[in-house]
Amino acid sequence: MGLRPTGAPSVTDDGPALRAGMVVGGVTVAALLGPFVGLGAAPVALGTAAALGALSLDAARFGGLGGHLLAEALPGGRARLRRIALHEAAHALVASENGLTVKQVLVGSLACLRAGLRCNGSTAFELPAAVKLQAEDLRRWSRMLQAGMVAEELHFGRALGGADDRVLLGRLWGLSGHDVDTAQREQRRARREVEQWLRRETGRLEAEAERLLARAPTLLRPMTPAR
Repeated sequence: MGLRPTGAPSVTDDGPALRAGMVVGGVTVAALLGPFVGLGAAPVALGTAAALGALSLDAARFGGLGGHLLAEALPGGRARLRRIALHEAAHALVASENGLTVKQVLVGSLACLRAGLRCNGSTAFELPAAVKLQAEDLRRWSRMLQAGMVAEELHFGRALGGADDRVLLGRLWGLSGHDVDTAQREQRRARREVEQWLRRETGRLEAEAERLLARAPTLLRPMTPAR
């Protein structure tokens, strides 16, 4: 299985807790305001049961991704998916430019769920031949792993995804035995190089993002075969 830095915003354990809290809050508000708007106890109880049932189904069937699946299928979901596609396209293009092998690119929660992943987008790479990488290999991985975040910042002003990319980047440098100052300096250098490259290749990046977006499945649209 290839290495998978998770490009788009990842689903974390806070998601189910947040949704459960919203349900509890909604029930509390309904119980307090119900008598003033003619809403009895029975509708509140039924609504509570339905909401908790939906949360349980989401956790059991979709691994907590239900809200993301719905958001991507509804009007406006294309803009969300386009951001994910742009992030993953940047990973893939910079990987190719740096001689790193891309195994698979997934855009959207449904594509990731089908692959057994709890995230919104993913790019899988061929694993390095050794755990301890040489300096030039570290530079290549530094450029590739930061590409998704840089692409988001260039197009949207800030990056929402990339937390796992940062973690993986830190691990690669840590395992290679370099001191913190060297690692940070090299990562900043790689980031500047990626930013310059993506600015020059904006058209290519957007074209690749559109290609990935066209293939991204949603609940209302099956996956389009690769061309």
